[in-house]
Amino acid sequence: MRERLFKRTITELLQTASLSELDAALRGYDEQQLLNPLFSGICRSEERLKWHAVAAMGPVVARLADREMEAARVVMRRLMWSLNDESGGIGWGAPEAMAEVLACHAGLAQEYTHVLVSFMREDGFFIEYEPLQRGLMWGLARLAAMRPSLLAAKGATGYLLPYLDSEDAAVRGLAARALGMLQAKDAASPLAQLFGDHRPVRFWQAEGMVEASVAELARQALADLASPGRQ
Repeated sequence: MRERLFKRTITELLQTASLSELDAALRGYDEQQLLNPLFSGICRSEERLKWHAVAAMGPVVARLADREMEAARVVMRRLMWSLNDESGGIGWGAPEAMAEVLACHAGLAQEYTHVLVSFMREDGFFIEYEPLQRGLMWGLARLAAMRPSLLAAKGATGYLLPYLDSEDAAVRGLAARALGMLQAKDAASPLAQLFGDHRPVRFWQAEGMVEASVAELARQALADLASPGRQ
């Protein structure tokens, strides 16, 4: 009964609090205690609940890693396992949550960025299901915003480029966004080929959902290629 009440309390926070309010509130709880409600949250279909759970997973697991690194590694393995066919689940929210954790903790990023990249590799842990690929493309952009050099060192650019030809508009657009953030010069020509693609893409940014066409995302990515490099 107490566990159900706690989960209900955290779920309500995820639904109603702003991200800054949420972060402040969650700092009052033990990180291990928060994991199950957050794992449930990242799987939910309600957009605000799902994305606030993803956003919260990063700092919560980062604090856990600072206190007990092996416990944080267990969380990462749990996220990875949820994407395995043998898990019996689908792994909704797992690529996004993994990326958020890696964006928030340098040590975990060093250990697990290659895993996030391997989700694009047919000789790795390739994610075939397009709805999950959307989450992966979002996650790669999230990590690229924080640790572009690390992603580049793992060969992310080369694996991202084929996703610009995906049959799924959201995958195409979010791949373009990630390539722009990585300042992938090799992407200039294929990005330009998307300028006539006006299919809408809906994705989470900052405090809410935004919508842009594939063409708009490709144009922004091409503009990013011309901006000063980031480390």
